[in-house]
Amino acid sequence: MCKAVFLFFPFFVLFSQIKVGVDCFLEKEKQFSQKKIAFAINHTSCTNQMEFILDVLKTPSFTIAAIFTPEHGLKGADYAWKSVQDGAHKDIPIYSLHGPRRRPTQDMLKGLDAIVYDMQSIGARSYTYETTLFYLMEESAKAGVKVIVLDRPNPMGSIVDGLVLDPDLQSYIGYIKVPYCHGMTIGELATFFNQEYQVGCSLEVIKMEGWKRDMSFSETGLAWIPTSPNIPESDTPFYYSSTGIIGELDFVSIGASFTLPFKVLAAPWINGKLFAEKCNKQKVKGVVFIPFSFRPFFGKFKGKKVEGVLIRILDMKVYRPLEVQYLLLGLLKRRTRIAKY
Repeated sequence: MCKAVFLFFPFFVLFSQIKVGVDCFLEKEKQFSQKKIAFAINHTSCTNQMEFILDVLKTPSFTIAAIFTPEHGLKGADYAWKSVQDGAHKDIPIYSLHGPRRRPTQDMLKGLDAIVYDMQSIGARSYTYETTLFYLMEESAKAGVKVIVLDRPNPMGSIVDGLVLDPDLQSYIGYIKVPYCHGMTIGELATFFNQEYQVGCSLEVIKMEGWKRDMSFSETGLAWIPTSPNIPESDTPFYYSSTGIIGELDFVSIGASFTLPFKVLAAPWINGKLFAEKCNKQKVKGVVFIPFSFRPFFGKFKGKKVEGVLIRILDMKVYRPLEVQYLLLGLLKRRTRIAKY
């Protein structure tokens, strides 16, 4: 019985009926015969059969001129904010767009017919894969190069939550005026950006087949590939959107130095039981807060016992990440209500 279940699970995952953008692109690749194409990709650029895009091109009749890579690099192994170096993949030059240079130069784009963009994002405005796409579109518009976006599901579905970005705060980690959780796929974001910001990019979005907007990622049958070192599971984006910004304040641990990135919030001065009681008293829909303690492996509180809460989402359809973020910030601001002393 156990063996049957074990064998069935990977069969289900690897034979999803949903075709993501790359699957549909591979069926059309003959259209690009004799073209000179670059790929903006990383380790998540795989088919629904978990095959890396560059490994399944059917002996392309087009030339792969370059690869552009985002934060965390082609293999997704580099830590956040670490400068990623240029390199090569099977004699194809790799240009990093996460280092001193975050936009392709016009020399890099010269002679290209198109750039194919394919990366799994997480649905949060601050995730830099999206900004990398926007920069590519702006520079490609100047160079007259077409951008082809291969669409993928938003792991948070259609959840829209949080304030729209203040244009005065535009940056690499927040580039366009959308809510923090924007509810769009990467293809929809590209279309929105091109139209609303009048970028003038020659844009084509290759849509998914079989996907429905109300699907959770687990309902797609697709295998989740950790998009970056601290986004290990398909539900992590919900937690990232609740605690990620708090973690940047650097006075509590959000589990990025432990086994539960973004799913906990703790510090040496917090009374976990009291903190959980205060959180649960607010009766926020779709979530429960559990007292929790641990010792971070590295970082500010390395080796020290910290207490706080483990956030457990009960219903992703009603969970609102920013509502939880504001609750946590409010309690942390009044630290005497949750402190040990």
